[in-house]
Amino acid sequence: MTGPYRGRSGTVSSTSSSIISGELSYADPCPISLEDHTVAPTENSPGLWARSARVVDYAIVSGSRTRAGAYVIWSCAIETFEGASFTVRKRYSEFWQLREQLKATFPRSLEYLPQLPPKSTFSKFRPKFLESRRQGLSYFLSVVLLNPEFAGSAIVKNFLLPSYV
Repeated sequence: MTGPYRGRSGTVSSTSSSIISGELSYADPCPISLEDHTVAPTENSPGLWARSARVVDYAIVSGSRTRAGAYVIWSCAIETFEGASFTVRKRYSEFWQLREQLKATFPRSLEYLPQLPPKSTFSKFRPKFLESRRQGLSYFLSVVLLNPEFAGSAIVKNFLLPSYV
């Protein structure tokens, strides 16, 4: 018998036992050995290496006085399992390129790859639209970095760590 069971005498037993020739004999429990066969998260290991990923802020980069050529830069805060934190700045088009590369590389994992927030021709610099887009990009980045298949790929590492190449 295994686990805390009541024996015939009414006492609780938590040791392993077996019945041999009608007699009850107790055996010491076997020790359990746990081994970690995962590789420490580094640039060369597949799998998870980021504890968290968020798009925390944005900045509008002006092209001219009329905002012709203006664009938005998104600040992405990444925290690794080793405790390191770093920030990268990306344009929406770079997120789009990342998603397209992941789609091409992992065609069987498309259901795990979220959509990017939509574009807008007229509202692209309005605070409400930018906040909504920031939240959507933050969700996209979190899902990608917390998925071991995507996060372990050279595509994602090149996106966040240009010196990885």
